[in-house]
Amino acid sequence: MIFTIFIAFISIIGLLVLHEFGHFIIAKKFGVRVDEFGIGYPPRLYGKKIGETLYSLNLLPFGAFVRIPGEIEKIEDERSFSSQSLWKRALIVAGGVLSFWIMAAVIFSIVFAFGTQVAVSDEEANLKDAKVQVLAINPGSPAKEAGLEPGDIIKQLTINPEKKSGISDGAGIQQLTINKVKEVQELTGEYKGQEMILTIQRGKDIFDVKLTPRVSPPKGEGPMGVTLARTALKSYSWYEAPWRGIRATVSMTGAIVQGYSQAINKMLSKQPSGVELVGPVGVFQLLTQASRLGVSNFLQFIGMLAIYMAIFNILPIPAVDGGKLLFLGIEAVRRKPVSEKTEQSITTFCFMLLLVLMVLVTIKDIIRIF
Repeated sequence: MIFTIFIAFISIIGLLVLHEFGHFIIAKKFGVRVDEFGIGYPPRLYGKKIGETLYSLNLLPFGAFVRIPGEIEKIEDERSFSSQSLWKRALIVAGGVLSFWIMAAVIFSIVFAFGTQVAVSDEEANLKDAKVQVLAINPGSPAKEAGLEPGDIIKQLTINPEKKSGISDGAGIQQLTINKVKEVQELTGEYKGQEMILTIQRGKDIFDVKLTPRVSPPKGEGPMGVTLARTALKSYSWYEAPWRGIRATVSMTGAIVQGYSQAINKMLSKQPSGVELVGPVGVFQLLTQASRLGVSNFLQFIGMLAIYMAIFNILPIPAVDGGKLLFLGIEAVRRKPVSEKTEQSITTFCFMLLLVLMVLVTIKDIIRIF
């Protein structure tokens, strides 16, 4: 567990470091002076100056930063950020956002090259490592009460048809190896109200759980109260994997944006949006769950997280990259920049709002988990 949390923490920090590297590399490309590239936040633990840039390791391990002169206030220096043309400044700011999408595409490409579990139909044959997995669990369902978790693999299902009548000598016990979703659906539908045993694989552990399918489940839920999928291992050639990675990144970005749009429309029409904000604690929990599904699923979650961070960072909110791009857009329209005082005041105010929101969401996550 501790090792999993450590890996999750390093993964998130890695995303943030590479995000700042996006700003750094484009600034360097344009000849802009970079005073410091830091991992973590001060106080500084270690620093080494290479050329004109100080590379530092800092005490507070919550991200990374790039210190570029002229980024916050105007400086009369031809190599400062503020002295660059509008399009160069926009690209330096956008570099951090683009780095998230590039990281996602690279991660998905690696996953596709080495193989990943993908959803397949019950009818497909000649599959490698086909299995039935739990994708989601309904609150208060028999599956939830039995302790099932997303990612669990249902390997076997054992039923004793005679046990319900109270007469059983064990001769009627049926034990079925599960390979298809419809096998679980048919059996739980046929033996509603009767206790059955599920052999579950969770990571490297294999164990049995007892579960009684509901006779009258709520509308939209099955007798067990789970969403199941049949998955199999598929891999692609080295030249096809990158295209698959790019396509997956574009497709997932579109799906996330569409999901946000639908949630906003529902909120405006005063309908339940179904969207739940998750803070750092919630992200760690999700990463921990993803790690139980194997390296491939863990990497896919990291790739998805990079896309979420890219979309959030490009939003026109002061205090994130999208806010800086918004001010640059206003400057392009007005043909003169927003005053430093106004920009800093708005940015500080929005940063404080985001900080308060993060604290509230983190408290909610802790209460939900514990």
